[in-house]
Amino acid sequence: MRDDAEAEDALQEAYLQAYRAIGSFRGDAKLSTWLARIVANEALMRVRRRARRAAIVPLQPGAFESEINQIADTNMDETPEIQAQRIEMRRLLEAQIDSLPDNFRAVFVLRAVDEMSVEDTAEALGIPPATVRTRLFRARSLLREGLASKIDLACEEAFSFAGERCDRIVANVMERIE
Repeated sequence: MRDDAEAEDALQEAYLQAYRAIGSFRGDAKLSTWLARIVANEALMRVRRRARRAAIVPLQPGAFESEINQIADTNMDETPEIQAQRIEMRRLLEAQIDSLPDNFRAVFVLRAVDEMSVEDTAEALGIPPATVRTRLFRARSLLREGLASKIDLACEEAFSFAGERCDRIVANVMERIE
């Protein structure tokens, strides 16, 4: 749904629907599968509804021209949130590059960061060009593996349904049931 608040609302509404329809649960699938399907349907319905609202075109030509021009003139990449994400991504990448073995890191920085040619890198480090290519390949592989493991760990924690968030959703659902 790309919006935590909207996702929480969809989840709460889906749980209310499940509560009301629990008598119709036949047991053909696991309860968790049944609940997941209700949540997915609610989320899809909200996304479709949002898309329909976004597709509404103003009746008067030029009615929102100034707003559209203003949005087009602002650089969407310059929001503080995007800047913070970019800074965090850079820190993560720099940390992974710093963790490379010295010989791989030197080649990677000269080739990928400083954009030196294979020949110039080989000359600067006093190694054959074939060694530069091999070390760059291995450095990229090590970076990929390191970043992938960090991404895997982050995926396990993404969209966590625990703690304060879970308590808030349960409290809202229980309030609406009563």
